[in-house]
Amino acid sequence: MAEIVDLRLGRSVDAGAIARMSRDLVEYGLPWRWTAGRVASHIRRDDSVVLVASRPSRLVGFAIMDFGGEHAHLSLLAVHPAFRRAGLGRRLLSWLEISAREAGLGVVFAEVRERNADARAFYARLGYRELHRLRHYYGPEESALRLGRDLWEARHTPSPESRQP
Repeated sequence: MAEIVDLRLGRSVDAGAIARMSRDLVEYGLPWRWTAGRVASHIRRDDSVVLVASRPSRLVGFAIMDFGGEHAHLSLLAVHPAFRRAGLGRRLLSWLEISAREAGLGVVFAEVRERNADARAFYARLGYRELHRLRHYYGPEESALRLGRDLWEARHTPSPESRQP
């Protein structure tokens, strides 16, 4: 997609749009947990980064990462379907991973729905490994896979994209 998409830190006015995207693209079929209030609280927190991908007219993607003492945790990542497969998810995640490394954190964890093959493939392409299964993580019939990526190893290893001819 040739359209220009900018990355910037989330602002309070973005909380509603982020929450709706989460409900529609990430939390579909589940109880809605990432409400505008919860997103707004992450925007205000010092140990969390809310990153948005935007065009002048609308928000087209976002990612939320929490920074702990030992590791970072990717809480949410979503890209509007019209903007997928154009590298936007990779850009969002790369920005946050660089921030985590600069904060001295060497590992990022995330959870993904076990049945979401597209998301699993996306994270695998970016060097995330499936660590273990979390039964009933999203509810009685929805398990997750915990993913992890060693950022120090990633810093010294070319990305899969750079190894392609």
